Amino acid sequence: MSITLASILCGISGMVGWGIYDFLGGVFAKQIGSFKALFWSQLAGLISLIVLAMIFKPIFHLPVLTLVLFPIASMVYSAGYLFFFKGFEIGNVSIVAATMNLWAVFTMIFAFTFMGQRLSVTQTIGVLLILVGVVLASVNWSEIREQKFHLSAGVKEAIAGAFFFGIFWNISEIISENIGWLHTTLLVKFGIIVFLLAFSAVAKRELGLGSTASKTKSAILLMGIIEAGAVAIVNYGLTIGDAILITPIASALSIVTILLAIIFLKDKITKFQGFGIMAAIAGIVITGM
Repeated sequence: MSITLASILCGISGMVGWGIYDFLGGVFAKQIGSFKALFWSQLAGLISLIVLAMIFKPIFHLPVLTLVLFPIASMVYSAGYLFFFKGFEIGNVSIVAATMNLWAVFTMIFAFTFMGQRLSVTQTIGVLLILVGVVLASVNWSEIREQKFHLSAGVKEAIAGAFFFGIFWNISEIISENIGWLHTTLLVKFGIIVFLLAFSAVAKRELGLGSTASKTKSAILLMGIIEAGAVAIVNYGLTIGDAILITPIASALSIVTILLAIIFLKDKITKFQGFGIMAAIAGIVITGM
């Protein structure tokens, strides 16, 4: 298998895994709260990665740069999902998922500015399509007609989450190239749990799932395992390719999330928002060409 094909498959795997995780995250954020859904799913992901590490038995050798960067990566990744899940909790899953497509744009901007990676003309067109699509998808057009400007619920949180994810994937690429995909994923997941526990203590967030139905608990654990697999696969892709190519493919996850939301949650969107979602998805596909 060629490196290019392997990179594409890694991006597609990330797209499907994250799409399912984000859809389930949107469902459970509304049911049990965004923080609980995030914490327990991430803990399940960490446990699954520990099991994977026990099978592969990797030798840990952590350069100084990695020791400095992985706590930062964990914090910005946690912040990204805290904002994203909060957007799901208060907003329309389809619209929030479409807005989150901006993380690919932020990733590319940071990769261009700080890592010397460059976009082709086609990828530049794709980025512009994503931006146009996000604007169309995230604005409440019914209030525009009444001469008011108002972003749809959850959009501001999704934009903040996208910004943090953009930072994360560039840091993750640096770490992955230094210590490999499995070490990177395991370290970051461990850091996420430490950060979320500290955050819950400071913010006095409740973590218990005592009254939650068993089926819900099982689904949250499963979604965490799926997300951990997606992160691991994309990190593997980053060891053989560039973030500026792999992340746009993986970020097409909104295709999966939006389709599942429309089918199972009966999400309602306006024609303008539907066009925006399609434009954003088209832009992601183009950036991956």
